[in-house]
Amino acid sequence: MSTAQRASIADAGTRPSRFHAVAWRWHFYAGLYVVPFLLMLALTGAVMVFFTGFQTRLGFTVPVVPQAESLPVSAQAQAALELRSQGRLLEYIAPRAPDEASWFVVKRDGLTEAVAVDPHTAQVLQLVDKENTVFAWAERIHGTLLIGDVGDRLIEIAAGLGLVMIATGLYLWWPRGGTSWAQVLMPDLRLKGRLWWRSLHASGGFWLSAVLFVFLLTGLSWTGVWGAQFAQPWGTFPAAKWDAVPQSDAAHATLNTAGQHEVPWSLEQTPLPASGSAAGVVGVPAGQPVNLDSVAALAKQLGFTGQHHIQLPQSDTSVFTISADTMSGDLKNPTQDRTVHVDQYTGRVIAEAAFADYSLVAKGMAVGIAWHQGDLGWWNAVLNLLFSAATVFLCVSGIVMWWKRRPARSWRIEAPPMPRDLPLWKGGAVVMCGVALAFPLSGAVLLAVLLLDWLVFSRLPSLKSAPT
Repeated sequence: MSTAQRASIADAGTRPSRFHAVAWRWHFYAGLYVVPFLLMLALTGAVMVFFTGFQTRLGFTVPVVPQAESLPVSAQAQAALELRSQGRLLEYIAPRAPDEASWFVVKRDGLTEAVAVDPHTAQVLQLVDKENTVFAWAERIHGTLLIGDVGDRLIEIAAGLGLVMIATGLYLWWPRGGTSWAQVLMPDLRLKGRLWWRSLHASGGFWLSAVLFVFLLTGLSWTGVWGAQFAQPWGTFPAAKWDAVPQSDAAHATLNTAGQHEVPWSLEQTPLPASGSAAGVVGVPAGQPVNLDSVAALAKQLGFTGQHHIQLPQSDTSVFTISADTMSGDLKNPTQDRTVHVDQYTGRVIAEAAFADYSLVAKGMAVGIAWHQGDLGWWNAVLNLLFSAATVFLCVSGIVMWWKRRPARSWRIEAPPMPRDLPLWKGGAVVMCGVALAFPLSGAVLLAVLLLDWLVFSRLPSLKSAPT
């Protein structure tokens, strides 16, 4: 039997396995919801990867003429504050290289702005509204569709149903019944029309399934239900590891500025330590003032080089925080992630968290998220851009297949037919219940759709069968 003949039989709904038909139907229904979101995630993700991998998240790299010496960080910060009088300094971002500008994040009149300063001359070079960069807009669309928690929940549902699409797609195209691995792994370009699109969709989806699974799972780790209430608590760094260190009421997530995720995933829900005790070990030498310059010197002494962040205390009990991690785009190796907290009064190092201190779940997420964001180097960014393009093709090819499959001049959904005499509890229903338990929000929607399909759609004559 030729490939074309097998494809024709498949289109006529005559699969030997009744569960195969059910999997096809679920793949179709999941795709109706997922495809628009997957297109959005691929396109906005590509924008974010471009700036992460080839420029900076604040925009295009700001170059300077390298010199042998740099001015004190406080002098650079003063230049930024003079531009923004009455502003409050939140953060210093050290330059990645001697030929790049320093950045200072300033809060003023409800705006969070980043100021680029030449570290050698203290000349202000650029001012950026951190909430309105291209990266920031792409990240907000990517995470919330610009509609807050509602958008977050809709995207979480799409990510969960995307996992269903992967599972059903793999089941549909796994070699059996006379098909071979070669027919799955390589598209048959000799086919014509919808069968040509179908062959490309199947082979492309098969190759991309593992990568898409990792992207969806790491993306789910940021969502408001499964991520914040289930996954993140499992992987959160326990502040109890910092013996005899007083804790504040604020979590590390408060160090994120302009609504962007910059603190490592495993630390966001961990309480920050508090200043004002004798805890910790010597950091800033005794007798020296504890200020931005001395903490910047301490950062170098502790081994922080290249781009790293120093967040300044914003209250009487808060701390200086020195950090370098892939989450902020500082590093290309997540195993070198490191966060150090310094008492604002004594200059003592009172707490530290590094990759080696993370739990197994947190370590896996640190690596997975870095890969997801294209933080591992230019090669990672290039691969992610290619993956984004391939994901767009999968979505477009699925739409084209539906368009060519539908009856002429008809806009009916035309779902694949439901096989007869298939009890609800058999086969895939058990699998889908597992999805519901693992991803409650997506599972609840999935079960609702399955009940609607069983009670309504499968009983309507116009939806019982699909065109051949």
